[in-house]
Amino acid sequence: MIGIFDSGAGGLSVLKELVRFLPSERYFYISDAAYCPYGKKKSSEILARSESIVKFFIEQNINLVVIACNTATAASVVSLRKKFPSITFVGMEPAVKPAAITTKSGVIGVLATQGTFSGDLYLHTSEVYAKGNDIEIVERVGDGLVEAVEMGELEGERIEALVAKYVDPMIKKGVDTIVLGCTHYPFLSPIIEKVTDGRVNIINPAPAIARRVKSLLDERNKNIIGQYDRIVDGQEISKCEKNYLKEKKVECECEISVGVCNEKNTKNENVIATTGKSLSVLKMLTIKILEEVRAESVIDSNSPSLQEPIFKKITITNNSK
Repeated sequence: MIGIFDSGAGGLSVLKELVRFLPSERYFYISDAAYCPYGKKKSSEILARSESIVKFFIEQNINLVVIACNTATAASVVSLRKKFPSITFVGMEPAVKPAAITTKSGVIGVLATQGTFSGDLYLHTSEVYAKGNDIEIVERVGDGLVEAVEMGELEGERIEALVAKYVDPMIKKGVDTIVLGCTHYPFLSPIIEKVTDGRVNIINPAPAIARRVKSLLDERNKNIIGQYDRIVDGQEISKCEKNYLKEKKVECECEISVGVCNEKNTKNENVIATTGKSLSVLKMLTIKILEEVRAESVIDSNSPSLQEPIFKKITITNNSK
């Protein structure tokens, strides 16, 4: 099972791509709606929340965590990797590089939160791939967009006007490519296309993140299965190792969990959880992304990742230690 978290429902845009690339996996998604949005919070607050969520995932025997939030990645990924060396972390990366490569006008727009713009990863990426190649970046902080998605406001005059407020100045400056620097924003892509009359290339970094996770799991499977190719009957091996061996038709007594072993969750069900008060928008957006993937008819509709998830409310308290 793979753990995914975001400040709210935005990370479901990443889950959508993970389902596409890894349909045989199971997922535990956490919307930290009780602390949403992260964008204007101090880095220390975001780090504390991220650590608490990771500890929760560890209790579920999850050892691969996707930080499906640009702001949380900027504030916590380096510290999390140091504090939890046994956990594999995949964070969001600013898609400035592909934008700089594909732009024809030499001007790209980045729509993100202030926390993302202030992060070292964005500053480094923009310096190397854009400014270092004489590519102009037009930055806009999308105040109010996260909140709109959290309310399920994905269409209508008000949200169109709000999107236009940030996008129109980009167009006037010659932007032909817009980077979505917040995982909430892909849900607003149809509106961005509408207000720009389809004149810009919209870059959503989520597919690249899903490919990265798939690559890590493929490598993990290869290494572990290769390591135990010469298993002899009766040799003591861990339950997690048995999962991989069972994939190779070697007999064992545990349940299969492709890619990441999860001994605690015996039913191995997909879980969509929130720390907030309501599940309604989370349910609506989850159903939306799963229906869109099913409609593509690219993967088997009976795949584990496409099965009806469990929706529930959870409490994650901050732990200062």
